[in-house]
Amino acid sequence: MKKRGFLAAILLVFLSEAAVVAIFMERNRETPQDVVAANKIVKTLEQNWDALAGNGQGEPRAGSSMEVWEGISRGAGEGFQITVLDCDGKVLLKTKEHLSETISQAVSHRDTILDIGQGGEAAGKVILHNPWEEESAARRRSTAVWFLLLLSLQAALLLGYGAGLYGMLVKPFRKLEGFAERIAGGNLEVPLEMDRQNLFGAFTESFDIMRAELKKARLAEAEANAGKRELVAQLSHDIKTPVASIKAASEVGCALAESRRMKENYTQIIQKADQINTLVTNLFTATLEELQELPVFPADLESGELGGLLEQADYLHRAKLPSIPPCLVWADRLRLQQVFDNIFANSYKYAGTDIEVWAGRRGSQFVVTIEDSGGGLPEEELYSIKEKFRRGSNAGAVEGAGLGLSISEYFMDAMQGSLTVENGAHGLKVTVAVPLSGTAGLQEQSGIGSHGLSRSGS
Repeated sequence: MKKRGFLAAILLVFLSEAAVVAIFMERNRETPQDVVAANKIVKTLEQNWDALAGNGQGEPRAGSSMEVWEGISRGAGEGFQITVLDCDGKVLLKTKEHLSETISQAVSHRDTILDIGQGGEAAGKVILHNPWEEESAARRRSTAVWFLLLLSLQAALLLGYGAGLYGMLVKPFRKLEGFAERIAGGNLEVPLEMDRQNLFGAFTESFDIMRAELKKARLAEAEANAGKRELVAQLSHDIKTPVASIKAASEVGCALAESRRMKENYTQIIQKADQINTLVTNLFTATLEELQELPVFPADLESGELGGLLEQADYLHRAKLPSIPPCLVWADRLRLQQVFDNIFANSYKYAGTDIEVWAGRRGSQFVVTIEDSGGGLPEEELYSIKEKFRRGSNAGAVEGAGLGLSISEYFMDAMQGSLTVENGAHGLKVTVAVPLSGTAGLQEQSGIGSHGLSRSGS
């Protein structure tokens, strides 16, 4: 219906423009003068010629002026303007300023020129002013005004339609661009906002279905990895127990051995037992090193862009975002987006409350503090909540792999920043700190490291 209404409005504007052009062309023709009225003017002037010519200065002679003017008025009718000349070209009467005063001017203005006779001879001439130029100028002004109004209306309609097309076509694809960037970065928590009434609603919905399926696959993979880690831990325990027994027995045997050769044999058994123990430990540790596969490339970043990252992370619009003071920070835009996404997603899942956000400079760092009103965590859980596969006691039946804060801390370490988790006034408070541009290398040199903020969030 909107499309039909717009097309009808555009068609109406075009038809109006065509009508204005047609009216202008029709009215642009020169209107012929009234021949009867012109003859009456000539007759009146001939009858009162002595009164006009006797003065010689364009004014009626005393005693007959009223008769001359009344005669001219009756002869010319309302709206006629005339100039009267004698045979020498002298102006005897002019009813309005800016009228033609010579025959050449009258010809150029397309005025009507008639002879005034006296006694069968030409006594003078009367120039009937042709108002075509004034009327044409007025018509042009009127037509220009109408055209400007119609063009303005047409431009407004086209701008409105362009804005509609942007919202219907371009904007959804812009969202898809940022969505694809997040998916490529491994963030599967933030859903794709969509309008089912939009032309591409079903198209964009399929992308969000893909995200949901990828998230399920990620969770299944995490569960499989957890099972693998449990198996490795169990095998590690099962292997280490007999190895420890072998090592203990070998140490006893070495202590009781009488010959050098026996001591060397027992010593070799102890060394191999230690080697097996080290290999099992390395095998267990290797399962915790997947994070090293996620590259981080920090660079100079305008702090104003952090507002856009926070806005994208707060897809449920539960936070009142602050104004961002201008400066340059040292961060990876994609990875910082993932950090904010993980923090907001955790707040949505485990707290479900409004979120307070503060942002500003603090020393050589730019700090963003995000706090919900969910009550926080027990103090004993705060120091381990950032470990891999660690979830708080408030997780309950909410799905999750326990990787968000661990991955976020890895990203912040790689950006020489910090991630601090603590209990705030109303709930869990997470502080993200990134170094200001030009200070990242100085932090390493001065020994500040990647954790410039303490756990107290000072």
